[in-house]
Amino acid sequence: MEAYLDNAATTPVLPEACDIMLKVMKEDYGNPSSKHTKGMAAERYITEAAEDIAALMKCQPKEIVFTSGGTEANNMALLGAAAANARKGKHIITTRIEHASVHEPLARLEEQGFEVTYLPVNSDGILDADVLADAIREDTILVSVMYVNNEIGSVQDIGRLCSVAKEKDSSILFHVDAIQAYGKYKIIPKKLGADLVSASGHKIHAPKGSGFLYVKDKTKIYPLIYGGGQQRKMRSGTENVPAIAGLGLASKIIYGMEGSTEKLYNLKEKLTGRLKKIDGVTINGAGNIPLRETAPHIISANFEGIRSEVLLHALAAKGVFVSSGSACSSNHPELSGTLKAIGVEDALLDSSLRFSFSVFTTEEQVDYAADVLEEELPVLRKFTRR
Repeated sequence: MEAYLDNAATTPVLPEACDIMLKVMKEDYGNPSSKHTKGMAAERYITEAAEDIAALMKCQPKEIVFTSGGTEANNMALLGAAAANARKGKHIITTRIEHASVHEPLARLEEQGFEVTYLPVNSDGILDADVLADAIREDTILVSVMYVNNEIGSVQDIGRLCSVAKEKDSSILFHVDAIQAYGKYKIIPKKLGADLVSASGHKIHAPKGSGFLYVKDKTKIYPLIYGGGQQRKMRSGTENVPAIAGLGLASKIIYGMEGSTEKLYNLKEKLTGRLKKIDGVTINGAGNIPLRETAPHIISANFEGIRSEVLLHALAAKGVFVSSGSACSSNHPELSGTLKAIGVEDALLDSSLRFSFSVFTTEEQVDYAADVLEEELPVLRKFTRR
């Protein structure tokens, strides 16, 4: 049996999304900037995808800028907003548990003279709104907070945080990394108060290389890529029409699935219950809050006495696929900043695994993964002790 429990890293593409992508590549392959019928046919896919996503987010289609994925969307939001608003100030606020695609652009901005404040979170991975309020200064121009943490599944009260920031200074821009939240939560930027929202396609069964940045109308932001002026000059370059078409269709399908959140929480409760019965296993980021106040699709657990890489490969050999934290962290060999930020003991920092589900994960797969863990852990621990 095979149990793919690494859906926070990537998801299999929906058959319907594959079909529409193939149609674009084989039949409607024109350049969307061309004025002939082939070009106009290609452009319609982009228009329809923007309209479909905008309908889900209750925003305007022109506020959707398609990107190559979540990393580009985050870079565009941070680098573009910082450059456009530098005259007002050079202070940016974020948290200690953001993804590398937020921390790395911010590090680059620090090299350029910006000052970044990295706010702490509690042991559940939650940012206190009062802590954010106290950090805001006259020269603060941008706040960036992720909706759902990609490693431990903590969920921020984005509406409250946006409100606090705007009450302090209505001109502050608020960016939300919603890459792990899109498709799981109903995201209405205007209701939240967000100016910029990043999303990725391959987390919701759309193709890799697809994503978008919501940019609130009239938000002051510069593009990262210049050239042909596509997408209202916000992202030059010929659009990836197949990926955009797949993203638009996948968004409609995933958000149209009734009961998907309940199913995910049931899977999470099932695996969490099994894990808690195993000696030497602890769950990260959900010690003081109800499980259903965390993300429905992510579990982070520590396995005392076993290096995460060793356990990951032992599980993979049995057909159980998980990850040791963020998939992107494989390019950053240092230990997880998120686990450090929530106070995980040093001895356990290199002993954590992330399990993540999709709407297509089954109870049988979850049970199989738990069974394999129960079989493998005693063997691995015995071997480690020797």
